[in-house]
Amino acid sequence: MRAGLLLWAALAAFGIDQISKYLVVHVMRVAQGEIDVFPPVLVFKYGENRGINFGLFQGDTETARWVLIGISLAICIAVLIWLGRTKPTKFMLFCGGLLIGGALGNVVDRVLYGYVLDFLNMSCCGINNPFVFNLADVFIFAGALGLVLFEGKKPS
Repeated sequence: MRAGLLLWAALAAFGIDQISKYLVVHVMRVAQGEIDVFPPVLVFKYGENRGINFGLFQGDTETARWVLIGISLAICIAVLIWLGRTKPTKFMLFCGGLLIGGALGNVVDRVLYGYVLDFLNMSCCGINNPFVFNLADVFIFAGALGLVLFEGKKPS
């Protein structure tokens, strides 16, 4: 039953990510121009990420694409193995699910498009952030942070 929490969190993160990308990119057509949601704090801005977060390790080759897919899948498997070998709390299972669901959301993008669809841009306080990201990135970051901070601890 506890593994069910990991599965449901992963499915929710994956579904929310894919639905948000479809709506913003294909329905709202953000590629045709920026969409001010709550400027400058939140702007939808189209991006194609062929690297990892913040555009690091950009590679516009098929080899780079498949290497990044392989790394993402290996991380998902490693998280599953790690959680299977420990006595994870419910919170850890939830965080592991977020990380896995987000990673798989980006894997699907790489398989379908050859790159990860990004659309979120956030700036504040006179600082213009040039980077775009997506909800999968948020889930990956939140999941990894939760796993690191709460490994073996009950959240308060």
